[in-house]
This record gives sequence, C-alpha cells and structure tokens, in this order.
Amino acid sequence: MLNFSFIQTDAISWETEKANKAHCFIARLDLIHPFISGNKYFKLKYNIEEAVKNKKGIITMGGPFSNHLAATAYACKEAGIASVGIVRGEINEPMNRTLQFCTNHKMKLISVQRKDYNRNADAVQNIIQQHPDFLFVPEGGDNANGEKGCTEIANHIRGFDSFTHICVAAGTGTTFRGIAQSAHQNQTCIAIPVLKIKDEEHQQFILNHLSTKTQGIVTTMFNYSRNGYAKKDDILLSFMNRFYKETNVPLDFVYTGKLMMAISQMIDEKIINSAAKLLLLHTGGLQGNQSLPDGTLHY
Repeated sequence: MLNFSFIQTDAISWETEKANKAHCFIARLDLIHPFISGNKYFKLKYNIEEAVKNKKGIITMGGPFSNHLAATAYACKEAGIASVGIVRGEINEPMNRTLQFCTNHKMKLISVQRKDYNRNADAVQNIIQQHPDFLFVPEGGDNANGEKGCTEIANHIRGFDSFTHICVAAGTGTTFRGIAQSAHQNQTCIAIPVLKIKDEEHQQFILNHLSTKTQGIVTTMFNYSRNGYAKKDDILLSFMNRFYKETNVPLDFVYTGKLMMAISQMIDEKIINSAAKLLLLHTGGLQGNQSLPDGTLHY
C-alpha cells in the first residue's frame, strides 16, 4: 500500500451562521492518495494484506457512487489481486464515472435489487458463496481489519495528544472506533452520525457501531444528520461552498459536509467552548460529489 509518515494537518477558520469565528485543525486524510482516499486507505490496509496472503481477491459492497468500491478496485489492482463489487440497484449503461472507474480497474460488478441490499440477505449471501476464494469485506470496510487500520490514524497526526476534542463523521463507526481507541483520558471523541437515527434507537446504534475500549471521553451527537444518509439540501450545499471559499478545503455532502456544519452549529450553541482545541478528521469521500449536477459545488 502507501508509504507516508504524517497526514497534513492544517489550522483553519471560518465564520459560523451566527457570525462566530470557528478555529479548528483539520487532518487531511483526503490528500493521502487520489484514489484510495481518506479513511479508505486505513480500512483497506489489513484487508488487502490478508487477501494477498490467503485469497484470490476481495468481494465487497457499495452503492453506485461508492467511495469504498472505487478505492477497493484500485487497491486490489495495485496489489495484483482480483476484486468483486456487489452494487446496490441496477447498473445502467452508460455507467456513471464511479462504476466505470471500478470496471477500468478490473472490478467485476454484480447488481442486486435495493430490497436485497443487505450483507445478510439471501441474494448477497449467494453471491458471496459463489466466490469462496475471495475475502468478504463488508460495506465501508466495517470489519476487524478495517478497525485495526483505523487505530493507526492517530500515529500519523502530529501532536495528536495535544487536542482536547477529536471529531469524526460516523456511518458504520469503523473510523470513530479506531480513533477512540487511540484517545487519552483528557481527550473527548465526538461522533457525528450521518444517518438519521430514531430517538428510541440511539443507544442501540451506539452499542452496535460506536462502542469500543478507550481511555478518553466518548460522546455522540445525533442532532446533525439533517435529512438522513446521503441526503442533500440547499442549506448544506450552500454551507459547503461557503466553507470552501473561506478555508480552501473541499467537503463531500455525505460525511464531511455534515461534520463541519455540525461543528459550526455546536460552536453557535456553545456546546463546544472557545478554549477547546479541536481536531476534525477529513475522511475523504470527495469522488462521491460526482453524483451532483455540474456546477452545484464551486470546486
């Protein structure tokens, strides 16, 4: 895989909705590699190693604009192993740029109906069983290998121990669990779920996706998922454009856009005080912006 020592970490500032000034540091995982972007490098690292040693390749899952599928296709081709992608929904011709990228990097694509898109569904299990010599990696790299890789992110961030708060957008929670395991007693790890979770399901979500051994303080903020996973709206997109204008940092609308907007709101709501030294993880995912109409984003 890749060879690097430290992740570029920049001090940034921007104006919040209530005209407060937000000052944070951002770890630019999105700059690690043009295709194995952001946290995908860490999630795939040990899965690739295991597949190279014991299997013919990797079989995994993703939507039609999946960052994970694109990164897996590239990483497997680079490692000299095969890859299979189980795609949610129909694969239409001509393919979108993400799926065409996967095909160009020799990933075999197999579509399943949206109603059957679940790792435990019979349709998916049948496909996995038809590839016994392939390592199955769940959607988003959410397995023990993926979590192990994410525990190494902190080692590549200069001065990680000096931050009071580490903030991460959470989907499967793999990256957050890895970061939380690296935290110290004086550090607070904040998860911002990007999925809309019902109030009565909050504790179960934490138990299933965010619980891990840590010396630090762990907190989950459920109020910033907006319309739900991968859902966009004009307010979010406008914020992303303004954020880029002020910081020169591009965001994606699924994860990092919601993360930065949440931080802005928490500063306005005084949930985060001015004395906090914030580290925000830019987990990549920018290629997913290709699903937006041209001109939507100003970068």
